[in-house]
Amino acid sequence: MLESRDGDRRRVKRIAAEFFEGFEAVAQIPSPAVSMFGSARVREGHFAYDYARKTARCFAEKGWSVVTGGGPGVMEAANRGAKEGGGISVGFNIDLPHEQYANPYLDLEVTFAHFYARKTMFVKAAEAFVIFPGGFGTLDELFESLTLIQTGKILDFPVVLVGSRYWGELLQWIRERPLKEGIVTPDDVELLYLTDDPDEAVRTVIERHAQRTGTSPASAAKADAE
Repeated sequence: MLESRDGDRRRVKRIAAEFFEGFEAVAQIPSPAVSMFGSARVREGHFAYDYARKTARCFAEKGWSVVTGGGPGVMEAANRGAKEGGGISVGFNIDLPHEQYANPYLDLEVTFAHFYARKTMFVKAAEAFVIFPGGFGTLDELFESLTLIQTGKILDFPVVLVGSRYWGELLQWIRERPLKEGIVTPDDVELLYLTDDPDEAVRTVIERHAQRTGTSPASAAKADAE
């Protein structure tokens, strides 16, 4: 029992140190920032990679920092686009036995051992989430963000889904099952935005940010770029 308690104390200290390192990194990210998610398994030429790259470049050109999971696929595309747009490119990586490695387009990179510490930084850094096609990890980020907004634990920021062919049936199911059965409300469903246009994704985020901060979209974009 004593050995178990000592082990728990050491584990708690490691976790606390990880959170502290993450908070220190978030403090270095110029605001505003957007967190972008999607599959690690797509490559250049896949629409998710190409759209993520274009979307991140547009954000960067408008003065926004871009935050990703720091790995390959959509994460690489977004960090690459941020660099091409002259913006700050951030990667909150995770130590995994396969698939995950730091992409070469990062200005700031932190590698986490624990998913929950890493996920906290995505939320703490961001004014919005933009989500491209992905697997369980991407779905996890999507539904956790909606839950946090729905329960008032974080600010009501936009959650934009890019790719109607990928996300459309999921949204249809949400409307036809949870919404019709009263398990979620129309306001909950309205938290999500769906588009196939990277420019519209960026415009949606900037307009919502302007509404929340009390500035016009044009002046917000100008101020963000300065």
